[in-house]
Amino acid sequence: MRVLGVETSCDETGVAVYDSEQGLLAHALYSQVRLHAEYGGVVPELASRDHVRKLLPMVEAALQAAGPGQMGGVAYTAGPGLVGALLVGACFARSLAYAWGVPVAGIHHMEGHLLAPMLETPQPEFPFVALLVSGGHTMLVEVAGVGRYHTLGESVDDAAGEAFDKVAKLLALPYPGGPALAALAERGRSGAFKFPRPMTDRPGLDFSFSGLKTAVLTAMRSAAGDEQTRADLARGFEEAVVETLVIKCERALRETGQRRLVVAGGVGANRRLRTRLTEMTAALGALVFYPRAEFCTDNGAMIAYAGCLRLKSGQPADAPVAARWPLDSLTPPS
Repeated sequence: MRVLGVETSCDETGVAVYDSEQGLLAHALYSQVRLHAEYGGVVPELASRDHVRKLLPMVEAALQAAGPGQMGGVAYTAGPGLVGALLVGACFARSLAYAWGVPVAGIHHMEGHLLAPMLETPQPEFPFVALLVSGGHTMLVEVAGVGRYHTLGESVDDAAGEAFDKVAKLLALPYPGGPALAALAERGRSGAFKFPRPMTDRPGLDFSFSGLKTAVLTAMRSAAGDEQTRADLARGFEEAVVETLVIKCERALRETGQRRLVVAGGVGANRRLRTRLTEMTAALGALVFYPRAEFCTDNGAMIAYAGCLRLKSGQPADAPVAARWPLDSLTPPS
């Protein structure tokens, strides 16, 4: 089955064509970073309008790149995300599916991220523990199979990526803040600032990152304002976030008995996080899997792949768009 995937949950327009026999045939991604940079964050109305402008020519280009073949379905991100942006993708996908006379699937955004490593070789085998870590979500999920998800822990306030962006703003770094902060941290000195590792001194697998922003702000007020100090603050903050994520991932693997860890989401591209998780899993005798960097962020390939799995089952999979959509509410394909 060949499926067109459409991703418009936030500030990236992603399209892809996936074939169950031939694999990923085409994919394209457009980022709205420059559009939102002057505002220091995503403006929902501007994001929706830009999806409208970019979606059709991107789909036309992806279909041409994929080559001739019968389309078997269309998949779109139904949530969670910005409702206006989601509606653009959903309306487009449903209209195209109607015109083509093929089924349509509304895909959970986080299920797409969970399955993104399946686009790589080797694929992780079920079951595994997944760390979903992005600007909007930080979650640990035990995955028994497609649609069989059990949330082990999640952030009670800011997601890790959101904390990166907020601290980057404190350090007067350009938008998007996460990559800029990671680059600045490369020039920082380890140990110059020691920030807390939130919620690691108690049982459980939940996260909390909002307090780290306050800790950085407090340190800034009593520190020198030179470039080296800024780099040291960035390094201390990044190390605190990374160490917290690593501690919780190790705890999740030990508590579940799983020996496979999947990491997905934009923060999953962070170099320091990948290094520490690789070290931790090697010490445990476990394996860690990542999607390639371009599939860590929001993308159409993960939606096309998840849509293909669900549409092949014959299960009616259309879904209304939703800003919030619990991952645990999903069911396996029939």
